[in-house]
Amino acid sequence: MKYLSLLLILISFSSFAQDKIPAKNGEITINPITHGTLVFEHNGQVIYVDPYGGAAGFAGQKKPTLVLITDIHGDHLNQETLDGLDLSGATFAVPQEVADKLPVGTGKSIEILSNDQSKTINGVKIDAIPMYNLPENSESRHPKGRGNGYIVNLGGKRLYLSGDTEDIKEMRSLKRIDVAFVCMNLPYTMDVDQAASAVSEFKPAVVYPYHYRGTEGLCDVEKFKNLVNASAPNVDVRLRNWYQ
Repeated sequence: MKYLSLLLILISFSSFAQDKIPAKNGEITINPITHGTLVFEHNGQVIYVDPYGGAAGFAGQKKPTLVLITDIHGDHLNQETLDGLDLSGATFAVPQEVADKLPVGTGKSIEILSNDQSKTINGVKIDAIPMYNLPENSESRHPKGRGNGYIVNLGGKRLYLSGDTEDIKEMRSLKRIDVAFVCMNLPYTMDVDQAASAVSEFKPAVVYPYHYRGTEGLCDVEKFKNLVNASAPNVDVRLRNWYQ
């Protein structure tokens, strides 16, 4: 019985394909790819987030209608992966510095969003949220204004993608977030305690820790879950294996 319970826990942790979020006009499907890369599907829209890890990782996924890229680093803007995908029908939503690096003719079109700007693309409202490291200085790996986090509005739900950030005031002050994807990997973003503290403040209904591989390996997402549940017990912390 003990071994059966352990097996069920392992299966629960590793199975992530097509989590479903109830929404208007059909469920939102969440498909993980790897690290900070995922795919949303809803009501005919297929949204790729930070395509990375090679085109083979997208086998079985539908062609994108929208591609969101958060930053210029190779685990977010990965030209090799983009080159292997059929992006002919996709509109790109990106910050200016990402647009500057994309080859001419990328996708169907490119929409540029700056921090705190919103655009409706293919009927989907996208809000660009600041993402940056603390303290703000010239040595920052992620200076404020270069990259975007995003809030994707689908089926009456608000899905937050943190991008590479620390527990900045703009994250802590978020409201009415239904699903959040929150990074935690040193030395690039923030540690588990910072991430848990921020999530406990803005209290999304559901949170997935993602982008949690750093220079020292994988972060302790079980600790993250315990910290959040201790201070914000109504937040549904979902642990999934992003590094199969």
